[in-house]
Amino acid sequence: MADMNLNEARSYLNYLLTLSIRREEAFGALAFTFIKEHDMEALGLLPEEQFNLLMAIIQAFAPEPKRYTQKLELLKRAKELQSRTSYSNPELTRQLDYDIRKTQAELNIYDEAMRPAGQPLDKQLLIVQSDVPDYILDIAQKRAGTYYQKKYHLTKEAKAGQHFSGGARKFEPDNEDVHREFPGACGPFMNSRANAFHLMLPFDLKITRKPEDPLEAGVRVFYAKEGYSFPLAYDMDKLVSYNDGQVLPLDLDDPNLIFVSASRVKEPEFKYQIGDPSPENPPEFSYPRAIIERMGSLGTFLQMVSNFKVWFDASRVSVLIQGAPDLHEYGLQGGSGLMTRTHASDKIPAYAESSKEPWQEGL
Repeated sequence: MADMNLNEARSYLNYLLTLSIRREEAFGALAFTFIKEHDMEALGLLPEEQFNLLMAIIQAFAPEPKRYTQKLELLKRAKELQSRTSYSNPELTRQLDYDIRKTQAELNIYDEAMRPAGQPLDKQLLIVQSDVPDYILDIAQKRAGTYYQKKYHLTKEAKAGQHFSGGARKFEPDNEDVHREFPGACGPFMNSRANAFHLMLPFDLKITRKPEDPLEAGVRVFYAKEGYSFPLAYDMDKLVSYNDGQVLPLDLDDPNLIFVSASRVKEPEFKYQIGDPSPENPPEFSYPRAIIERMGSLGTFLQMVSNFKVWFDASRVSVLIQGAPDLHEYGLQGGSGLMTRTHASDKIPAYAESSKEPWQEGL
């Protein structure tokens, strides 16, 4: 419907108004999308036709203050338009004025409730350390935001449909015009993904129970089950201890084995080299290999050690960490917890380190 002539526009307008008269659930989303995507004046629609559609949309808005910004905009458009219609009269003008004032007042009450003035917060500083600061603090956050925005993207109709959820409904599971109950329409759902701080890796990981077809940068093997885990290595068709090379009585089809492999760096803006570059340690392999070499295990969980540290005043701040929320789609589960002090509470050097730099005092 990008390019319409007058006849097509008038036909679609009549269709929309028919939906409105029938109180069809799809009306609001379709009509709101239509007036957003088309200049009704340029299409040649009569002022009366435009006014009728605007008023029908206004009446269809859900009675929720968070929708009133759009409702107020359409009321003002309708007021400007009505003087050019055959409906123009002082009583209608007065009624539109009343509706505009009422909607504006309710919107102000909503805004004040949602954004209370409150007392200024005592800001707390979080200081981070990383092997790859430019990547983790900038590039990774952009990539994560883009990933979630794309994954949960709403169509224009679904986005518009959020404003019109208050009317009567019929059972229409196959009518895509009334589909609007998507995760991407939920503000808290999207905020927890798009606005969180993401620890991402610039390469792919493959986690499997089978050793076939590993990724190219390197492989780690772990024996992992509830309550116990052990690092392994693969040597001469045998599984051996990662610590001392002792051959272990394990078969490759043991159900407790986990094979983790890493790809070359996939992020084109990642420019870090771990160690000296060489034919055996090219830039695209050095960081993935460093990460999987530092890997650990804890029961059935794998620990990816990325040397990312957060310094904070644990007497005033806690940091919530959790696995990516869509890990379950890949058959995985992420660990989560509230960090209130250093995880290295059993390591004296971790505390000694916190007094080396002036900025670390009290953190």
